[in-house]
Amino acid sequence: MKYSILFTAVLATLGLGACQPVVTPAPTVVAVPGPAGPQGAAGAPGEVKKGDTGATGNTGNTGNTGATGHTGDTGNTGFTGATGSTGAEGIQGERGKSGGSTIVVVPAK
Repeated sequence: MKYSILFTAVLATLGLGACQPVVTPAPTVVAVPGPAGPQGAAGAPGEVKKGDTGATGNTGNTGNTGATGHTGDTGNTGFTGATGSTGAEGIQGERGKSGGSTIVVVPAK
């Protein structure tokens, strides 16, 4: 019983603590400029001081030229393929026959 009341109280506190109150923003005040005032007096000229000029620095040395890269190897030429075998000779056909003993019958209309 003690734990259930404690759990309910903690849950209610967290639930109500998550709500944000409604806050109305303050009104914005806009400043409107007035008329311009008189111009101020001219300022005094600044004091010019002459100092020593520093010596000019020496020019730096030119860097060394980089080494030339190696030329790549030439690839190997491929091998030429072998010549294929000659194909087998086909079977010879029969010699032509003479049609001397053949009779052709044409039906009459």
